[in-house]
Amino acid sequence: MKKYLVMLAAASLAGASFAAWSIESLSNGDTSQLRPAGTVQVSGARNLDDLQDKLAEKAREQGAKGYVVNSASGDDNMFGTATIYK
Repeated sequence: MKKYLVMLAAASLAGASFAAWSIESLSNGDTSQLRPAGTVQVSGARNLDDLQDKLAEKAREQGAKGYVVNSASGDDNMFGTATIYK
């Protein structure tokens, strides 16, 4: 039973990390094969990397294949928006 739980946990972690890699930030030229599916917005990021990570996570939750950052603003409490593509 313990072996089964360890295998299940390993498979879940592997699936979660693969899902995080499956979404990517796109340039406007990369979107020709995809259709826009809405926008996402986040706030509370500490820096640009954190903001991009939060936008990527939110886009992944919406089932997007990629996203294009539309706006980013703020200093220590950043916020931004992105268009998601499916």
